[in-house]
Amino acid sequence: MTSQRTLNRLFTLHSWAGIVTGLLMFIVCFSGAVVVFKNEIDLWANPSLAQLPRSEHPASLDAVMVQLKTRYPGATVETIALPDAVNPSYFAFVRERGAPANTRTKVALRSDTGTVVGPVDSQLGQYLRMLHVFLFFGPRWIVGFLGVAMLVLIATGIVIHRKILAELFTQRWGRSFRVVMSDLHKSAGIWGLGFHILIAATGAWMGLAPLFEQGTKYLTTSSTEAAATKPARKAEASEPVPMQSLDALYATAQQAVPGLEARYVSLRRWGSSTAEVGFTGNLRDHLASTARVDINAATGVAKKVHDPRTAGFWSLVNSLMEPLHFGDFGGLALKWLYFFLGMTPAFLSISGTLIWLDARQQRRREAEAAQGAAGGIAAAG
Repeated sequence: MTSQRTLNRLFTLHSWAGIVTGLLMFIVCFSGAVVVFKNEIDLWANPSLAQLPRSEHPASLDAVMVQLKTRYPGATVETIALPDAVNPSYFAFVRERGAPANTRTKVALRSDTGTVVGPVDSQLGQYLRMLHVFLFFGPRWIVGFLGVAMLVLIATGIVIHRKILAELFTQRWGRSFRVVMSDLHKSAGIWGLGFHILIAATGAWMGLAPLFEQGTKYLTTSSTEAAATKPARKAEASEPVPMQSLDALYATAQQAVPGLEARYVSLRRWGSSTAEVGFTGNLRDHLASTARVDINAATGVAKKVHDPRTAGFWSLVNSLMEPLHFGDFGGLALKWLYFFLGMTPAFLSISGTLIWLDARQQRRREAEAAQGAAGGIAAAG
């Protein structure tokens, strides 16, 4: 049985972990609850896109590429997003000639003909996702550490509130503000416990796993290997060569990874002998979301194939993290469930802060009262 001293220490850890991370935790949790509707928000913010026709047989990638090159001559097409269950259109990210490297234009195209509709007016859904994943400008590992902090809060909260079943239905509305908020805080935490563990664990994994992966790659890759490959690639990149058909390359990718349903097509060094096309997406009838095939666009030869079903246990686990975290695999009903449950951590960060502030104010009042009583006794003496 946990001693009272240990419980007090855990309570202190729980309180300060919540106070230190409270604001960022609220921002990340609130934006995360809303961002499950990222695609729907983008359509809502761009009503003209929602009215575009949805085609059962979308235009070919080659037709889309031709339309983009015609509309934006000399521009660099960096990414093409294919139509999905929510968005009826193609989207492309284009960097126009002379524009800074980090400035891209998001362009919408009709799915039936590939015709360019024009730049997308609002990217509200994407901004919310950037806020949730990167806090706009921060590295992703910050949000990963917040996931770890959330796991610490969950673990300490479980130990502190050992009578989970009793507190599950405890709500003393007629008591003080602190008691009411404390009951709400505990019941919300208990009712959403399983979901909170899932969100915290997947968020911590996605935020910190790339950090460890980059560190491992840095330690295992020698500087001589990196220096030897860079000059050669630059020399080759200056040679213009004809490109393979994007549709043929997509067919090659689907042969390499059976069941691949590409969501994004990324183009790198297009027009050179080192040009690469990456097809990234989901697997048909599978939850995994990180399948990817990189192909030399000049030769049509696959250079790198990542099928999470055959890449090992940890690769499969990694491929499940994003669908489980964002709930984008079960339709609109699951998104609403994620939204309501996702709001509870945001409420917990607010209620926990209010409880801490009220307790601190109460202690100050008690200290002032004690000092006043001591002063009165001294005066009487």
